[in-house]
Amino acid sequence: MSDPILYELAERAGLALRQRGWILATAESCTGGWIAEAMTMIPGSSAWFERGFVTYTDISKREMLGVREDTLGQHGAVSEPVVREMVAGALAASHADAAVAVSGIAGPGGGTPQKPVGTVCLGWGFRGEAARVETRHFPGDREAVRRQSVVHALEVLIGMLGKVPPGAKT
Repeated sequence: MSDPILYELAERAGLALRQRGWILATAESCTGGWIAEAMTMIPGSSAWFERGFVTYTDISKREMLGVREDTLGQHGAVSEPVVREMVAGALAASHADAAVAVSGIAGPGGGTPQKPVGTVCLGWGFRGEAARVETRHFPGDREAVRRQSVVHALEVLIGMLGKVPPGAKT
């Protein structure tokens, strides 16, 4: 992978998943599958990565992940309630033990005063447990917002799975 930081984070996340005997699914909107791409760049990732859902539109979030229309209507696609439902949907529609979800406004357009460009909602969940969700505001252009979203998603996932030392191999 051309980005050594993403490669190292994906490798560490993979090792943490493998140590637990778990597999991961992703549900991505603004990152367009970049988290799944990072995970599958690691040799042997089929042992701990099952599938990724790229749900860029509201209809795909509803059809593929079971996000409720009223949740989308009330909160918008870039919201913690929607990301929470994306995590639940990824777990329900897969055999994964863990899921990561992201929805955001990467820009350059699409922002509002309430949700400016760089607003990203992320979620992480383990089967049988409540999802953790948060909203971040990342600076920079579209590429920078998307990359920071992927980095943050992987860093938090590693933290939730347990510490894996840098340089550890899957």
